[in-house]
Amino acid sequence: MKKIGFLTLLITATLLLTMALTAAAAGPKAPAAAVAVAPASPAAAAPTPMPPHPRVHEAIEALRSARDHMAHAEGEFHGHRDKAIEHIDAAIHEAEICEREP
Repeated sequence: MKKIGFLTLLITATLLLTMALTAAAAGPKAPAAAVAVAPASPAAAAPTPMPPHPRVHEAIEALRSARDHMAHAEGEFHGHRDKAIEHIDAAIHEAEICEREP
């Protein structure tokens, strides 16, 4: 029972750490110095569009990182590690479906 609690704690800590690091990396950036340059054409002045679901994409990346951590964890935890990886794979699959939604 202690191993299951440890595994749950390990998975939770890994997911939270991964999500915190991706959120920090995607956080606000220092503003760049303004440059007064006239665009060559109106199409060149258009900003690049954001992906339709950036948070879902970040969550998928966090899940993939968590899966990698679990795959390389030492020990089998009486089969619970493999079951956790299966659940993470299912979560990745569902999140990819969400990402494709308009």
